[in-house]
Amino acid sequence: METKLIEAPRMVRETAKRSPFIEANTSEVTLSHLNEDCIIPVFSKDNEVCISHQAFIENVYDAVKDFYKGETVGKPAIRVSHIIKGRTPEAIHKPVSELTDSDRTMYYERMIFNIEIPTVHRDISGNSLCLSVCGCKSHGRDNLSGKLSAQKFSLAVGFINQVCTNQCLTTDGFMEEIRCTHSEDLYKGALNLFRHYNADRHIQMMQSLGNVSMSEHQFCQILGRMRLYNYLNSNQQRNLPKLLITDSQINNVARQYLQDENFAGTDKGISMWKFYNLLTGANKNSYLDMFLTRSLNATEVSYGLSQALQGKDMAYEWFIK
Repeated sequence: METKLIEAPRMVRETAKRSPFIEANTSEVTLSHLNEDCIIPVFSKDNEVCISHQAFIENVYDAVKDFYKGETVGKPAIRVSHIIKGRTPEAIHKPVSELTDSDRTMYYERMIFNIEIPTVHRDISGNSLCLSVCGCKSHGRDNLSGKLSAQKFSLAVGFINQVCTNQCLTTDGFMEEIRCTHSEDLYKGALNLFRHYNADRHIQMMQSLGNVSMSEHQFCQILGRMRLYNYLNSNQQRNLPKLLITDSQINNVARQYLQDENFAGTDKGISMWKFYNLLTGANKNSYLDMFLTRSLNATEVSYGLSQALQGKDMAYEWFIK
């Protein structure tokens, strides 16, 4: 289903400089930097070239512009990590102090990008959200020591909270693994994802979180269970819904419950919408290759807890009892 059901004026809202959509161990780069300053790794046994980060970005960007034709599409915000440095053959024996820029080679093992579509937006509990497409690539997921084979990419479409740049995803808007041997396959995969994503249903689910609250006691109970979950044995964890948030991120949620400018709780407790944003805010400190998976898990956990608190679905009962 197409997302054009969400009507929006064509005016793009002016916003102050915001925090990056992901923070942990990443640096901001430009598309021109990837094109001009970075080499492209190859599969070592047959020297076949990999699909480059920039080809991934460009193909998805083209798909976004074509599928959401008539909407304003922002430029990709790109962040990278795990730089791989090298030298040209002529510079193998040079001392480090004598290396010039032309002697050095580099590429990034991991890359993530985010493309905002600000004219497709909706307000939830006083927060403005706009449609967003996010893609992630790690060369570490591919066997570059072998022959040419399909590479793995992750892609998501959802909403980004413009108050805090928190990423909001749902199951039908996330493809954890797209396998491609040609960059053109990424364009087709992106279009397929956009067609199956139901933006209205996603918005309705997030709006429902604003209608459910929990007390401070329940909040502390849930965080305590989350900390305990990470120490359960594998058999015990298999009997419970998946929880991917780490101990350090749970600590971040606890701190921001008291300190967050937009989503702090009160003596009376906290809404599930605010709790959800505390989870997605903590997720911004994930390594980029886990970022999208944990973004989706934050949605599943928040909605599951909301249902349990209302007595509608007790899959998450262990976390609240």
